[in-house]
Amino acid sequence: MKKELHIFFTCLMFYTRIPCPKNISHDPEYLNKATRYFPFIGWIVGSISFLAFYIFSLFLSIETAVILALIASILTTGAFHEDGFADVCDGFGGGWTKEKILMIMKDSAIGAYGAIGLVLLFLLKFKLLSESVLLFSDHNYLIFLLFISAHSVSRLAAISIIFTHEYSRDDASSKSKPIAKNHSRKEISGSFFFGLLPLFALSCLQYELLFIVIPVFITRYFLARYFQKWIGGYTGDCLGATQQVCEAVYYLSILLIWKFI
Repeated sequence: MKKELHIFFTCLMFYTRIPCPKNISHDPEYLNKATRYFPFIGWIVGSISFLAFYIFSLFLSIETAVILALIASILTTGAFHEDGFADVCDGFGGGWTKEKILMIMKDSAIGAYGAIGLVLLFLLKFKLLSESVLLFSDHNYLIFLLFISAHSVSRLAAISIIFTHEYSRDDASSKSKPIAKNHSRKEISGSFFFGLLPLFALSCLQYELLFIVIPVFITRYFLARYFQKWIGGYTGDCLGATQQVCEAVYYLSILLIWKFI
């Protein structure tokens, strides 16, 4: 039990800005095992985001509350995944070889592709989440499940790439390198359990909502295939970009399923 708590706090420290016990560090062994809890971090981030939305929606418009909820999630993770998305936009937008793409993604400066990509991403997430929230406007517990399931399923889609593809960078100094090692059944089963459970709870309202995993994982498949084609695998930035894109696809899928099924 003590070891599992250490693994969990290692995951929490790596993926968020939430304070953790002082004895927790980025130990490679624990960081590798921490992948089992990555979708569970989505529960935490989604809960904080929902709490911000709920509090501000009592006094402000739904649209303003959604913006503040998005800000809360970004502050919780330190824009960890958004930064990866921007780096991927810059790298794949400006590079035409594996070496060039990886070099651009390693650069801490943001370029035109990254800036444009983030603006469009935030606009899309704001619009889709605002419309999704209105579907469950009379039931706050369903909005809560919407928030945490979007974060957990998108994180599952991202972390599942490490189960099927190789890490692209050769430098062992990369901060994401430890999560790319071999994984046991605990990591895989834990990821899927924490990733899908909130969606199963949400689908009790309408079972068709389970179909959300189809477009999300189709998106994940093509992203992973694209990364494989250009850089021979994935990087931490690729995982962050996958999470962000799949989160937007999740909200879009909610709206489409609700309207057409």
